[in-house]
Amino acid sequence: MKKYLNKLLVVAFIAAGCSTVPMTGRKQLNLVSNEEILTSSFHQYDEYIKTAPISKDKKNTELVIKVGRRIAAAVEQYMKNNGMEDRIKEYQWDFHLVADATPNAFCMPGGKIVVYEGILPYTQDETGLAVVLGHEVAHAVAKHSNERMSQQVVVSLGGEIVNLAVNKKSDLVKQLAPTIYGLGAQYAVMLPYSREHESEADHMGLIFMAMAGYDPAMAEGFWLRMSQSGSKTPEFLSTHPSDQTRVTKIRSWLPEAQKYYKPVF
Repeated sequence: MKKYLNKLLVVAFIAAGCSTVPMTGRKQLNLVSNEEILTSSFHQYDEYIKTAPISKDKKNTELVIKVGRRIAAAVEQYMKNNGMEDRIKEYQWDFHLVADATPNAFCMPGGKIVVYEGILPYTQDETGLAVVLGHEVAHAVAKHSNERMSQQVVVSLGGEIVNLAVNKKSDLVKQLAPTIYGLGAQYAVMLPYSREHESEADHMGLIFMAMAGYDPAMAEGFWLRMSQSGSKTPEFLSTHPSDQTRVTKIRSWLPEAQKYYKPVF
């Protein structure tokens, strides 16, 4: 009986920890507060920036900051207009270009975004860069890191989730941040959610770049160029959708994104 009640409590707790992602309307698990995850994120980001090889390319550095701020401002205005400003009120947008030849970019919780110089040959211009930054801003707005941490809580703690998540959440966040998962949990739970997050960031990113005055139709060309950047990993073992899956979905989302597009150039 006790075991049965514990399971009911777990289900009830998880249900209470659900929220909705802006734009897509997807229900997501959110057991970790903004305060908890942002405190850790901002500290880790500051430590990273202290040792990161910051780019000396002044022109492209300024472009990254310009495009990032422009998209962030458009998103903030949208959130304010739709009564969702509380979702990002504690965010501290920051955009850096680092000297790394890898074609990549990443986003930490709270709007801390880093672009690698290696992705610039694929972005090619300001609009191409907007594809990347719209995608990364979307990760932040959708709180994918909070959701991933919440998934880790469930996978790692199982039946103990109620007691630990309620009473020791701060310690829990610190403990789970560096967790390395077994293959079973990783492939059955964590990676599929990662692909969902990447697709959601693609979807929202198209809309966000359009809100900022960048043509979302240019996103397909960028992702096609990126598809030529290196070796492929089977989709079911990857945290990203396959190239064909990504491009097909982007094409299907374009009519929606175009509704937000107002050229300003």
